[in-house]
Amino acid sequence: MRTSLSSALAALLVLDLAVGTSQAATFDLSTATVPEINAAFAAGALTAERLTELCLARIQAYDQAGPKLNAMISVHPKAIALARELDAERKAKGPRSPLHGIPVILKDNYNTFDLPTTGGSKALATFQPTTDASTVARLRAAGALILGKANLGELARTSVTLSSLGGQTLNPYDLTRTPGGSSGGSGVAVAASFGILSMGTDTGQSIRSPASATAGVGLRGTFGLIGRSGVIPNTYTQDAVGPNTRTVTDAAIMADVLVGFDAHDPSTWNAIGKTSKSYAACLHPAGLNGARIGFVRNLLGDGTHPEHAMVTEATMKAVQAIQGAGATVVSLSIPEVETYRRDSTLLGIGVYESARVMNQYFAAQGPSSPFKDLTAYVAAAGDTVPSVLKGFRESLALLQGPTPPDYLRRLEGQAAFRDALVKVMNDHQLDALFYTHQRRLVVPVNRDQLERNGFMSSTTGLPALTVPGGFSPPTTEAPIGVPVGVEFLGRPFAEPTLIRLAYGFEQATRFRQPPVSTPALPGERFEY
Repeated sequence: MRTSLSSALAALLVLDLAVGTSQAATFDLSTATVPEINAAFAAGALTAERLTELCLARIQAYDQAGPKLNAMISVHPKAIALARELDAERKAKGPRSPLHGIPVILKDNYNTFDLPTTGGSKALATFQPTTDASTVARLRAAGALILGKANLGELARTSVTLSSLGGQTLNPYDLTRTPGGSSGGSGVAVAASFGILSMGTDTGQSIRSPASATAGVGLRGTFGLIGRSGVIPNTYTQDAVGPNTRTVTDAAIMADVLVGFDAHDPSTWNAIGKTSKSYAACLHPAGLNGARIGFVRNLLGDGTHPEHAMVTEATMKAVQAIQGAGATVVSLSIPEVETYRRDSTLLGIGVYESARVMNQYFAAQGPSSPFKDLTAYVAAAGDTVPSVLKGFRESLALLQGPTPPDYLRRLEGQAAFRDALVKVMNDHQLDALFYTHQRRLVVPVNRDQLERNGFMSSTTGLPALTVPGGFSPPTTEAPIGVPVGVEFLGRPFAEPTLIRLAYGFEQATRFRQPPVSTPALPGERFEY
């Protein structure tokens, strides 16, 4: 898959860098995009080895020291050697893809042949798969450097990034708060520049919740867009895998590598003939101009919590920015949304599928599997977060009997909800729906996440892209405020449209700021 930079990425270099023959370029680790890094590589101002050294220095300074973000479970012991190999290959043959030499951090539920895959569980602390997850194999084939594994809500089943092995991950924008979940370690890793890119998983909103909470970008694709084999599962119906990044640009570039058929994930049959040749080619700075966006106003908070007003204020400023960028905004109150906003568990199917998919996962590991099935795991995993064990036991009990009628009713409800949202977009000739990702700020540590709107995508299989939507007012605990994420949702396989709209929004607003709790270290910013 060796390629030079695509014409789309070459154009991005001109747009993002505006580097002329007599104008110096600036590299800044805290904001660098993949195209900017490739420009520094091409100029000889940066190598994969040096970039990896910079990321490792930040992990050492800020993960278990300094603010003690506690985002990382493992770091690849041969990262520097791997980077040197990639540099040598680049020099001899050229880059395999735009991801060649780029450090990527994986949520620790992705199988890796050269690092343990723990799921954040003490019971899986030494589990070593023999093969990579399909997406990890794609990243490596593209030349990406797997730098390490990030903490997560245990086995991707808690919303605050708390696990028996990894403990509690902290939000770098407000160290008293969580980073959302369950992919919070992945979100923190890119926010704090421990890596340039990261991968998360999303059953309810677990890619997009950390993106919202850490001023990042999270893409949950249409059901079947990206293969999920080799990832510790939660459900078949709702699981998705995808990127957590700092910019829409980087998410689109990752999508170009990640999207494709997975022979071990039947859901990807759904995507054959429906994917884009290049998601990076959809990055248009004026992407909102002429668009029609449906603002879902009944996904705002109802005013009963003091943080509702903060989030609503930021969201309305985002709506104004959309209008200012040339889009028409249609304000909507969708009845079906109101029903599930009040109780998204009405569509939840996790308890009905969890035991079955976990049994399949353990069986697929063959002789290397640490447990023969979920029953064996539950019997041995006394340290696992109690709510996770409780859910496993409930799912195992359901597995013993006939298919519950309520499970079928919920699957029908998901299909009906999807059809209702698509009908609204069709009736109003909308390019996408738009709303705040959650109605109040991400919660303080030791509390449960509440009032999140990620169910709009996860229960329907529709694609969604979360981007920075601003900040709450600054406080002593949050010097620049707590990030507020906003979300675009589209029709099936409308990822190109969502990328175009979200990139236009990002370029019009430039909301993202790096966290002040992880300031720049020497050598991270230079001109060339």
